[in-house]
Amino acid sequence: MCGITGWANLDARTPPPEGARELLHSMCERMVHRGPDSEGLMVSGSAALGMRRLAIIDLVTGEQPTFNEDNSVAVILNGEIYNYRELRQDLEKRGHGFRSQSDTEVLPHLYEEYGDGMVQYLNGMFAFALWDSKQRRLLLARDRFGEKPLYWAVFDGTLLFASEPKVLLAHPAVKSSLNLEALRHYLSFDYVPAPLTIYQGIHKLPAAHTLTLEDGKIETRSYWCLSYKTKQPPPNENEAAEHLRGLLAESVRMRLVSDVPLGVLLSGGVDSSTIAALAVRASSEPVKTFSISFAESSFDESGYARAVAKFLGTDHHEERLSANLAANLVGEIGSWMDEPFSDPSLVPTYLLSRFTRKHVTVALGGDGGDELFAGYPMYRGHRWAENYSRIPHSLRARVIEPLIGLLPVKTKNLSFDYKATRFIAGTKYDRVARHHIWFGSFNPAEQEMLLTPEVLRNSDPDIYREARQMLIECDSSDVVEQMQSLDTRLYLAEDILTKVDRASMAVSLEVRAPFLDPRVAEFAASLPANYKLRGRKTKYILKRAITDFLPPFVARRGKKGFGVPVAEWLKGKLRPLARDLLSPERVRKAGVFNPDYVTKLQDEHERGVANHRKLLWTLLMFELWHESFIETPRRIETSVNSRQ
Repeated sequence: MCGITGWANLDARTPPPEGARELLHSMCERMVHRGPDSEGLMVSGSAALGMRRLAIIDLVTGEQPTFNEDNSVAVILNGEIYNYRELRQDLEKRGHGFRSQSDTEVLPHLYEEYGDGMVQYLNGMFAFALWDSKQRRLLLARDRFGEKPLYWAVFDGTLLFASEPKVLLAHPAVKSSLNLEALRHYLSFDYVPAPLTIYQGIHKLPAAHTLTLEDGKIETRSYWCLSYKTKQPPPNENEAAEHLRGLLAESVRMRLVSDVPLGVLLSGGVDSSTIAALAVRASSEPVKTFSISFAESSFDESGYARAVAKFLGTDHHEERLSANLAANLVGEIGSWMDEPFSDPSLVPTYLLSRFTRKHVTVALGGDGGDELFAGYPMYRGHRWAENYSRIPHSLRARVIEPLIGLLPVKTKNLSFDYKATRFIAGTKYDRVARHHIWFGSFNPAEQEMLLTPEVLRNSDPDIYREARQMLIECDSSDVVEQMQSLDTRLYLAEDILTKVDRASMAVSLEVRAPFLDPRVAEFAASLPANYKLRGRKTKYILKRAITDFLPPFVARRGKKGFGVPVAEWLKGKLRPLARDLLSPERVRKAGVFNPDYVTKLQDEHERGVANHRKLLWTLLMFELWHESFIETPRRIETSVNSRQ
């Protein structure tokens, strides 16, 4: 696990800048948290590769960059290649020689054999950069689901790339101006989806994509997508459960390979409990499991985690925290989350990662299970919404919706009034917009009230255009599978995996996701839709597959999520910070949001007449980022004027 960065000139004849090695080092210094163990630098003609290493495999000889036999191909890797041993054996049979036991070293040799098609052979989480000095060619690639990030930009005739935007900002050619299109997407989705970033001129390489630079031309390509076509004839339920169990067991086994201490993140839910159980079965040593608990009962899952750990016989570790302690960390987020990100579960994910890192360097988690096996309640919600739309409009508008508006406002995690209000808000839109309104923050009507006229004039109001195109590209006509496809490409890649990557790497912890083995994902997607969501039963086939080696309560539990009491924080612990950062004076000076509307949201929330926790948290996270990474309002004005 590492952080990577570097550049290549569009004109390969251009020599490296003066002080190139020192500049590369300064860029690497901004991601020491990703790789505290060592640094590797290479400046060669028109290209440079730099990395910071968190040593996981081959601790002695696994330094990067790594090369082929004649040093003409150099590679830096962020992540892990889980099938590197099998790939190495095949490459050795083909005559390739190796100098280390590192997984990274298979990459230059794989490139020699297959060119850009090498990515099809990789099972792993990765973002890598490969420089072919003979062809003067740069290849960037990102894993199928987007577990590892990769950003790129072109400034002053140079293509730059890095694991984090803040690394790019260390280069003197890069400017940190606000991207208004990305801002509108952030307000809708809670994150900025690829290929956008919040910075004008900086892009994310999407998951399952490669980027090449050759002869001055930059080209990005998709190399994989998940198909939901059901194989005919489909396996019966017993066959499907057995095969799934075998695929997951093999995926966990591969992800247990490590030369440093390893554990499992355990919440007590279906996904993390499945991974823990399979790790126990595959390991010859006691498995360490980790969880955190909160004093606030509606947000605390620790009792389930302890019960699962006891049932499995793991070496369980738990840290009890108060929500106030968690709230104290909120002000720090802007300094290490270098794009605005408003999923509140970032806070407990960071706390769990920090606690886990005290004991191990690598941890397995359950990410991906909800998207692959239809675990989110919103999937059922789409079917309810279709039924709701059949109710006469007059009855909905004059009776049902006013009654929902009269419900007492609660601040507990996923309270009924909150879910009912969100459900009604989403039913006014098409299924793509509805889905993201349920997941996200500001709907289109709310953005019209929030954003200043200048921002509205200079940004595209069709926020969901790319998501609708993704829906068209999905090869299933089932509404639930369509939403699974959207969530895999958007919510999983841009929210869940981004959250886990940033929170874990902030404390130099590597987190692996066995559910995201491509063989597991492809098999899950190929199963009939009712194997995943059957009536009110979510994750039907997964629960059937693991029923024999987990306590019965695990399969019966509903989806809870990794929450924190944001609604209460905004009334108490975080009120001074929110009132300061979202004060009318500061909001007006930035020229992005309508200060009167922001104040109205705060007043209504604090009086308890509405629960605006999602909206206010989204604004607060934006302002924390803005304070850290955009120095003056002038830069915002520059990006606005560039569209006129």
